Amino acid sequence: MHKAVFYNLPPVTRGLIIVNVLMFAGEMLLGNSLTLPLALWPLQTGAFAAGFPSFQLWQLITYGFLHGGTWHLFVNMFAVYMFGGQLEQLWGPRRYLNLYLLSIIVAGVAQLVVASATSSDPYPTIGASGGVFGLLLAYAMYFPHRTIVLLIPPIPMPAWLFVTLYGALELYLGVTGTQAGVAHFAHLGGMVGAWLLIQYWRGRPPFRRR
Repeated sequence: MHKAVFYNLPPVTRGLIIVNVLMFAGEMLLGNSLTLPLALWPLQTGAFAAGFPSFQLWQLITYGFLHGGTWHLFVNMFAVYMFGGQLEQLWGPRRYLNLYLLSIIVAGVAQLVVASATSSDPYPTIGASGGVFGLLLAYAMYFPHRTIVLLIPPIPMPAWLFVTLYGALELYLGVTGTQAGVAHFAHLGGMVGAWLLIQYWRGRPPFRRR
């Protein structure tokens, strides 16, 4: 990203990218001593996995600022850069940050529910994908006809179609368990969190008109 372009980003979008990069640098320096207590652990971890951190309420936020590798970080921050700035300019910094954080929280809750319903060994969840999927859903709702071009393959399509297909793919992968190690239901949870907040702002079901 060109330096001038980065500094022209709205303040919260720029700040989110900086914080995520700094947290990733901290992961590289401190390793598990930083990652393990801040990652999102299943509710029942402490009951049958001695030596692992147990679930703590703050993890519903902190897990969204950790990443499992450079590519993981790049993809998520590129999405924040591509979609976040336009949404922050539309709503202002406060609403924008509220939607991003709520998407991360609802994504985390969705992941906890799924983890509680399965009998697999406990594993931590990390990544800003819940917030990113919330931004994607919001972008499609407010700019449905703007064109999005996929990275691989480079196919252009309107935002509403891109997000609809992406959401359907996430649901399929989550139900079938085809792509192990990816929190597909957390991604869908991020979309749900964003949708609920936007519906609240608009005074539409399931909320009363304000």
